Amino acid sequence: MKKPFVPEGWQRVTPRLVAHDAEKLVDFVRRVFDAKGDYRKEGPAEMQIGESRIMISDAGVRPPMTACLYVYVPDADAAYRRAVESGARSIEEPLDTPYGDRRAMVEDRWGNTWQIATRL
Repeated sequence: MKKPFVPEGWQRVTPRLVAHDAEKLVDFVRRVFDAKGDYRKEGPAEMQIGESRIMISDAGVRPPMTACLYVYVPDADAAYRRAVESGARSIEEPLDTPYGDRRAMVEDRWGNTWQIATRL
């Protein structure tokens, strides 16, 4: 029998954000997306958003790296408000898209773009 090559509970592709002051980015992700996970100084934070996992690391050995992430949430309007209240810059207020999502877009203070969506 073959040994699994992906750790249990992980998906095959895992986004990783690298930021200065990663501890505050972890707090932002917890507050806005109700993510589970804690900041770790000696390794990446393993954040769980629903069934998806992302890693967040402090910049240092590697330079800061940003991402654009599309995140489904139960209430896009509420998550958008939490993001803006937590310091994110609004790029696009919540709107109904022709493909069936209610979606908003923000940029956090680390330069990551978050598309926040709820399927209509």
